[in-house]
Amino acid sequence: MEEFLDKLPQMDLMRSEKMTLVQLIIPVESAHRSITYLGELGLLQFRDLNADKSPFQRTFANQVKRCGEMSRKLRFFKDQIDKAGLRCSPRHEIEPDIELGDLERQLADHEHEVLEMNSNSEKLRQTYNELLEFKIVLEKASGFLVSSNAHAIGDETELHESTYSNNGFIETASLLEQEMNPGPSNQSGLRFISGIINKDKLLRFERMLFRATRGNMLFNQTTSDEEIMDPSTSEMVEKVVFVVFFSGEQARTKILKICEAFGANCYPVPEDTTKQRQLTREVLSRLSDLEATLDAGTRHRNNALNSVGYSLTNWMTTVRREKAVYDTLNMLNFDVTKKCLVGEGWCPTFAKTQIHEVLQRATFDSNSQVGVIFHVMQAVESPPTYFRTNKLTNAFQEIIDAYGVARYQEANPAVYSVVTYPFLFAVMFGDWGHGLCLLLGALYLLARERKLSTQKLGSFMEMLFGGRYVILLMALFSVYCGLIYNEFFSVPFHIFGGSAYKCRDTTCSDAYTVGLVKYRDPYPFGVDPSWRGSRTELPYLNSLKMKMSILLGIAQMNLGLILSFFNARFFGSSLDIRYQFIPQMIFLNSLFGYLSLLIIIKWCTGSQADLYHVMIYMFLSPTEELGENELFWGQRPLQIMLLLLAFIAVPWMLFPKPFALRKIHMERFQGRTYGVLGTSEVDLDVEPDSARGGGHHEEEFNFSEIFVHQLIHSIEFVLGSVSNTASYLRLWALSLAHSELSTVFYEKVLLLAWGYENILIRLIGVAVFAFATAFILLMMETLSAFLHALRLHWVEFMGKFFNGDGYKFKPFSFALISDDDE
Repeated sequence: MEEFLDKLPQMDLMRSEKMTLVQLIIPVESAHRSITYLGELGLLQFRDLNADKSPFQRTFANQVKRCGEMSRKLRFFKDQIDKAGLRCSPRHEIEPDIELGDLERQLADHEHEVLEMNSNSEKLRQTYNELLEFKIVLEKASGFLVSSNAHAIGDETELHESTYSNNGFIETASLLEQEMNPGPSNQSGLRFISGIINKDKLLRFERMLFRATRGNMLFNQTTSDEEIMDPSTSEMVEKVVFVVFFSGEQARTKILKICEAFGANCYPVPEDTTKQRQLTREVLSRLSDLEATLDAGTRHRNNALNSVGYSLTNWMTTVRREKAVYDTLNMLNFDVTKKCLVGEGWCPTFAKTQIHEVLQRATFDSNSQVGVIFHVMQAVESPPTYFRTNKLTNAFQEIIDAYGVARYQEANPAVYSVVTYPFLFAVMFGDWGHGLCLLLGALYLLARERKLSTQKLGSFMEMLFGGRYVILLMALFSVYCGLIYNEFFSVPFHIFGGSAYKCRDTTCSDAYTVGLVKYRDPYPFGVDPSWRGSRTELPYLNSLKMKMSILLGIAQMNLGLILSFFNARFFGSSLDIRYQFIPQMIFLNSLFGYLSLLIIIKWCTGSQADLYHVMIYMFLSPTEELGENELFWGQRPLQIMLLLLAFIAVPWMLFPKPFALRKIHMERFQGRTYGVLGTSEVDLDVEPDSARGGGHHEEEFNFSEIFVHQLIHSIEFVLGSVSNTASYLRLWALSLAHSELSTVFYEKVLLLAWGYENILIRLIGVAVFAFATAFILLMMETLSAFLHALRLHWVEFMGKFFNGDGYKFKPFSFALISDDDE
């Protein structure tokens, strides 16, 4: 057996890549180029040799700070370009590499130029807004003043310089002169203040004015016809023109302070119509000039931003890479001569030649007199886990890694999940009509794969696109299982020939009550369409799907136990094979493997035996005669033997392994101490509770902890064998639920609506059926089956062999740097 297993080819996809701990001694003059070339290769994960130092104490902290500052400037340019609404496509021609110092100077110059233009533009915009508000106030406030003056002419004419009160309106002559040249003679006169304020502040502003003047004022207001741009937010703001009539200097002071507090801008408006027209012409002239100046400034600013935008993407990539290089250099240490940098890291064994060639090229390109020293070190800690994946297997590997990263060189569940995961999903989702809908969605994602991979997608769409091959396989397996169940939106079809059953007479009047008769060979593939609508449909499908779920569950759990055997054999742990794998296999298959055998025999023989009765009385009365429940000769003694084996397997799992580990520990520390010191490092990678793992941290060996751990592990497996087998019945439950829901929507919605002659009712029925199919069966049911298949893999399957306490291989690679790693 050992010779046969040794001759088997290595399962490269099953285990992570072999990793090597290497040391680099790099001369200072070629350090930057060497790290850059290694980042382009992306196959070396550096260890941080300065973990005890803060980021500010590291050698290249200043360079990292400079790169961070340049990243800030580039983000500023990007925000300005987006704010201006410009679309700057990067240049396709290859630009020459730019030195970091030159790029830093260019960015500083561009930033100073853009900031200066923004400042000038903001000042001009502020002046423009003030003139625009002044023009609006002149246009709107003059109406109040003209109406007031017209009313005043009809009163006494001898009071030319006095003030009047007429019908609640407070009026005054030569208000502009009083505003601009206040004198003692005007202190008791009636005045007005005109201005403009944001519309959302108007109500509070008016209420505050009324309270401050105790009602001794008249407030007129009108809405502005034009919206004004807020220079700080670049949003258009709706404003209201107001005119406040009042009396007295004290009231004037209060009103001006309130205007200032509410951000209202006040503008003097002359009462003389001629002066108003003259002032309006001057304001319009200045507005025209400012508009031309603002347009010219905007064009100049856009040209400057365009010149930056053409190279922005390349500059951001350059800065991001430079920052990553200096961050990596900060993980290296100087040697005692301060002329070389020393680094350590993990790389796949197959990549050693490529890394060596890259380092030689970096030495040559940097004109260094001394080459980079690259040699392998003995590993003390466990290496990282690295699986080489492609577009198909990457999504399944991510599903497994979401539960836990595999331990170094541990069996990889993702290899088997590529098939088992979509298959178990399809068992719960089996309907080839719904499967075709999923297939169309997957094919759409695959057809637009090249375009979608370059776009920035939303979180939901990004998740769908990342799992496009998972959806494709789920759809294909759903079509396959749907053909087995013979369901197309719950409707059966005679795809593979005619039914094996027919009615007892030509009228088929007793087909549902008495049943059909079999007259030919069974239906060649899947469920016979005649079962649909028969009186035994539900019992038949229940029995079929429940037994099938148990068979699939026992098969997958046995696969998990077999993988635990290959794990133990790979790590050289004979104790795990003798005292864990063998008793677990015996216990699981003595009970539930035997149940699976009974199911298959019952299917093959057509026996009417009650399997519930057989399994219950196997424990309660193992010596009792089986009677009509006997499926084969010698069943009773076989059951007794299997029951005894199951009882023996429990202490077999519990007691031998802790005592064997204790014996190995005592031998090592009571006579063989000097003989095993040399091999203690070799056992660091293995499981802590395995035989080889006994050599790791022997000084912390605690027999009671190991025994309790083994006791918990044994109880968990015994109870888990029952609960996990029952957990696979979710395959039956969800498959039945999906089928019944689909039947309800088809019969009670679509067929019911189609029975009416009214076209409107038919259209409503079709719409409701389409909505229910899309959102309930294709979205909610898909998500439900997906999550249940996830649970079966994470707990029932992977729990038999998977430790999941490793850590990912994260190489220094420019390709892995995202936009967020600024």
